[in-house]
Amino acid sequence: MAIDFAALHEPLVEWVHDQTAADASEYVTITAFGELHGLDEEQSFRLLLTCKAWGLLSDHYATMGDPAANLTPRGLQWIQERQRRRTDPKARAAAARTGLLTWLWNQKNEGVGYPNVDGIFQSPLSLFEGERLTPDEIDRAGAYLMPKGLITGIKTAQSEGPVRAEITAEGQDCVEHYDGDVSAYERRNSSGNTTFNIGENTGNIAANSRDFTMNATTNKNGIDPAAVVMLARALRQAAPALELPEDEVIEITQLATRLENEAADGSPDPGKLQRWGSSIVDILNSPVVSGALGSVLAAYTGIVLPGLPPA
Repeated sequence: MAIDFAALHEPLVEWVHDQTAADASEYVTITAFGELHGLDEEQSFRLLLTCKAWGLLSDHYATMGDPAANLTPRGLQWIQERQRRRTDPKARAAAARTGLLTWLWNQKNEGVGYPNVDGIFQSPLSLFEGERLTPDEIDRAGAYLMPKGLITGIKTAQSEGPVRAEITAEGQDCVEHYDGDVSAYERRNSSGNTTFNIGENTGNIAANSRDFTMNATTNKNGIDPAAVVMLARALRQAAPALELPEDEVIEITQLATRLENEAADGSPDPGKLQRWGSSIVDILNSPVVSGALGSVLAAYTGIVLPGLPPA
């Protein structure tokens, strides 16, 4: 049977963290983890190399026949962020709704009518950040989805949501076109066509709008310091809405401040502006950035600071 190394990398990183909880700089032999998941020595080494490629584990202490690993600073940060998300009740509730709706979509696709909702606990869709959601969380998810018209089902006096359920046509649209994101599905008729104006008064930036008209005036012959100042202010305003890790929010805010300070100088250095702008674009192009806002800001950064790599 083929080994899904991508699926095993998160459990391995967390296992290494648990084994070295007293001292994150220590290393541990991962043979026991490999045996637990049916991996031989060669496959354990391959899994370790997968995690190393993502910068989460180091094989510095590995030797022939001993696939040993320790957490990298990035791996430790990843674990801490994962543990924080895992305890976020809002994130758990959203994951339960998306998971249940997607699971019911799969069941309907397989020809199963009104399955027992508890069946989701046999599916990876009941996992959130590697931890199984609780029956109460899935029950509340069903209670939320049903009045929205996304699922229909059979309730009992002992449950808030249905004990047997089936996805509706509206629910299928939500899964097929919005990846099961109920909030995004409900915003589809209210987001409309948003004009994104960056000017002296940036106003409120709509983080989740999908369609934008971007109006900006810049000096086509070079860098316009006034436009750079406007960009910096827009970036600082938008940073909290991008749903980035806290350290990247801080980084993009600091970079924006550097841009503004440099642009406000009598003779800004184009090299510095472009270097900082390139770092900002890299962050904005992160796959975790909320909605279309990151793409809009990345494109605007490229307009204001010509010569950057394409956004």
